[in-house]
Amino acid sequence: MPYLRLLALLLTGIILVPSGAHLLELPGKASLDASTYFAVQAIYAGWSGFAIPIVAAILANGSLAWLERRAAPRRARWAAASAILTLLSLGVFFVWVLPANQATSNWTVKPADWTALRAHWEYGHAASAGLVFLAFLSTALATVRSGSSSDAGA
Repeated sequence: MPYLRLLALLLTGIILVPSGAHLLELPGKASLDASTYFAVQAIYAGWSGFAIPIVAAILANGSLAWLERRAAPRRARWAAASAILTLLSLGVFFVWVLPANQATSNWTVKPADWTALRAHWEYGHAASAGLVFLAFLSTALATVRSGSSSDAGA
């Protein structure tokens, strides 16, 4: 079980990195003109590879929740919360970010409503970053709290 806890924490930490990067770049990109914004968006080519650790984090936290449910129910609840929060961040991606990517052909085509799409993309990532941060905190609580059979103090 200690290895699964460590894996869940590691994977959730890994997915916090791109989420945090998107959040931190938002103020700098908010006022860019169209040509500069579209040029900057090219740096995200290949970031779809982060889908692997996202799915792995959901599975690791879900597995941790399942395996801890009887021996350490508080740990299990924190791990389950992390899996749910990470799933919610995916929901934000599919509702706000992906449609903007599709409407702009991954920011290579500038439609007339590109500023609205930019807002969906940027604020969708910001919301996702908040959810992933909460997921990371939940995983941390699931992994570092004492886990006696009675789950006392956890």
